[in-house]
Amino acid sequence: TANKALLAEAGEEILQALEETGLDLGFEASVAGGIPILKALREGLVANTIARIYGIINGTANYVLTMMEKECLSFQEALADAQARGYAEADPTLDISGMDAAHKAAILATMAFGRYFKAQEVYVEGIDRVDSKDILYARELGYRVKLLAIIKGGKQVEIRVHPTMIPLDHSLAKVEGVFNAVYVEGDGVGPAMFYGRGAGEMPTASAVVADVVDIARDLLKGVGRRVPPFSYDRLDRKVEIKPMDEVVTRYYMRFTAQDRPGVLSKISGILASRQISIESVIQKGRREEGTVPVVMMTHEAMERDVREALEEIDQLDVIGKGTVLIRVEDGGGW
Repeated sequence: TANKALLAEAGEEILQALEETGLDLGFEASVAGGIPILKALREGLVANTIARIYGIINGTANYVLTMMEKECLSFQEALADAQARGYAEADPTLDISGMDAAHKAAILATMAFGRYFKAQEVYVEGIDRVDSKDILYARELGYRVKLLAIIKGGKQVEIRVHPTMIPLDHSLAKVEGVFNAVYVEGDGVGPAMFYGRGAGEMPTASAVVADVVDIARDLLKGVGRRVPPFSYDRLDRKVEIKPMDEVVTRYYMRFTAQDRPGVLSKISGILASRQISIESVIQKGRREEGTVPVVMMTHEAMERDVREALEEIDQLDVIGKGTVLIRVEDGGGW
C-alpha cells in the first residue's frame, strides 16, 4: 500500500492483524515514492542506532517553496502554478498544511525507534504562512526555507514537521522542485542521503512492485515475514516524545517595527530576560507607513521561552501585526 495516512493512524491494528494471520505487509511507496528509504531503515541500516532523520518528503510543498524563491512568486502564485502543472491537488490542504509529511514522519519514526507513533503525535506547521520576503532574507543570511520533517533520537524523541531554514551549502538545501530527499544519521554509518522522485505513477509503481517481489521471494522459499514490516518484531518500546515547548533550536524572527529610537533595545531586552541571545540583526529601510522590518537570528533557545518572548514583544505599541517565526537547523555534522 501507498496509504501513509492509514499506516500513521491505524498501524497498531494492522500490525495486530498481521500477527494473527501471519500475513506480510509492504508499504515502501507510503514514504518518499520511489526512494527505498524504508527498506534502508529496515535492512541496510539495521546495525545502527538512528540519531536523526531529516526529510523533504512532500513534493508539492517543496515545489511551491522552490518557485517562491526562484521566480519571486507569492505563496498563492506558486501554489496556482503547481496546480496548473499537476503537482498539486485541486484541494492541496494535506500538502500545504504539513499533514501529508506528518503521516510520513510518523512512519519513519516508527521504523527508526521501535515504537508506534501516530500522526497526531507529530508537531505540524504548514507552509501557507511563509512569505516570499522571508525566503529572500533567508538567502541573504545563507539559508533556504524547506518544509522539513525532523526526527531526533535520544531519551525523548523529537518528531516535528514545519518550515525550516537550512544552510545553503547542505545537500538538502539543493533539493528543488518536486524531488524528495531523506538524510539519515546512524551511529555506525554516519550521515547517509537518499534522493529521488517522491511521487508520480512510475516511482510509486517501482516501490509497490519491489514490495510484491520481496514478498513473492519469501513465499517461494517458504520463509514468510523474513523481515518485520516495521523493522522491529514488537512496537512496544518505552519511548517518550519530547514536548514541543521543550525543543531547543535556533530561530529566525521578523518584526514589523515603528521607525523610532529604542525599538531594538526593547526587543533585545525582552529576549534577554528569557536567556535568548541574538546572533545577528538585519534592519532594512523605512516603509511608507513609517515601519521597518527587523530580522533577527538567535542562538539556541527553548521553544517555550521564545513563544513567551514573542507574545510579550507583540504587545509593544511599536510592533505591528504579522511577526514571523521560523526555526533553524544547522547543528553538528552539517
